[in-house]
Amino acid sequence: MPRDDAAYLLDMLLAARDAIDFASGLTFEQFEQSRLHQNAILKSIEIIGEAAARITVEAKEAHPDILWSEIVGMRNRLVHAYFDVNLTRVWDTVQQDLPRLITSIEPLVPPEEQ
Repeated sequence: MPRDDAAYLLDMLLAARDAIDFASGLTFEQFEQSRLHQNAILKSIEIIGEAAARITVEAKEAHPDILWSEIVGMRNRLVHAYFDVNLTRVWDTVQQDLPRLITSIEPLVPPEEQ
């Protein structure tokens, strides 16, 4: 069964929440020293970008406030230039960009069934 935009948006939402949770309680210096946290957060950001790449053009056009190309671009950078990741940029993304992304995506994801 093919996946739809709602499924990819949910993937993005859950991965964004995961990244924020993984960084919770850490300082940048702790993040910089922890390969475990780096890998967990990088994987979450990759998932966000991969899911964003699969969102339909119509959905992207309906939500121009979400920076689709930047999200996908970051995923591509992390995957294809894994040897040159800017951890400061990753940290800033988790601290600043992902909370805004969550706020933008939450209303687009159908509520969980009780």
